[in-house]
Amino acid sequence: MNNELYEVIKIYSINSHKELSNLLLGKSKDKLIALLNDLITVYINDKNSSLLREYITVSIAGYIPNVSKIGYNGFRQETELSGKINSCEAKPQNIISGENKRKLNGGGNFTDYTFARLKKNLKDNPNMLISGFVDGELLYVLEFPFKCKYFKDRLKEQLLKRFPDGDKKGEFLRSANFTFEHYKKCSGLKIIFLSKTNLIKNKQYFVNKFYEFLIDYENKKK
Repeated sequence: MNNELYEVIKIYSINSHKELSNLLLGKSKDKLIALLNDLITVYINDKNSSLLREYITVSIAGYIPNVSKIGYNGFRQETELSGKINSCEAKPQNIISGENKRKLNGGGNFTDYTFARLKKNLKDNPNMLISGFVDGELLYVLEFPFKCKYFKDRLKEQLLKRFPDGDKKGEFLRSANFTFEHYKKCSGLKIIFLSKTNLIKNKQYFVNKFYEFLIDYENKKK
C-alpha cells in the first residue's frame, strides 16, 4: 500500500467524512483513478479475507451475493413461478505471482468441518462455485451441485479419518479440502466463466491436468 492511499484510509478512519471529501476533491482525476486502482488491488489480493473474490465469483455466476457472514455466499430465485431459492457456496483461489509455489488446482476447502455441517450441506445442496485468480485477475468460474457423489465422498472420507466414531463436541476437522479431481466427473459440472487469453498467459500457475481440462473445454466450443 502506497503512502497516499494509506493517508486516505487513515483520514476516513479517524477524521470526519467532510475532511475526506475535501481531500479527494483536491486531487486530479488521474490521481483518483490511481488511488481506486491501488485500493482494489490491495483488497482483492488480501490473504486474510476472500470477501471480494467471493463477491465477484458469486456475481459472475448470476447469484445475488450474501453480505452477511452467516449462511451461504449467494442466492437466486430459480423461476418467478416456482419461487424456489438456489444457494451457492463460493471457493475462490488466488495466486500471487512470484510469492509462492502454490498452483491453481480447481480446489478449495471447508474450515472447521463436521458431520453435522456435511449433513446440512447435503440437505441444502448449494451449488459450489469454484474460481481461480492470479494477482486478483479472474480466470475461471466452475459450478456443480454439492451432492455430487465424488465430491461428497471426498469430504466424508476426511471426516471419517478425523472422527471415526462421529462428531465430538467442541472439535472440528480444521480443513476439509478438495481439488478438481474430486468433482471432474460430476454430471452437473458447468464452466460459467473462462478467459482463454489469461488462462494461457498464466499457464505456469496451473496444475497441468486442470489446465488441460479448461483448454479442451474452450477448444470444443469452436
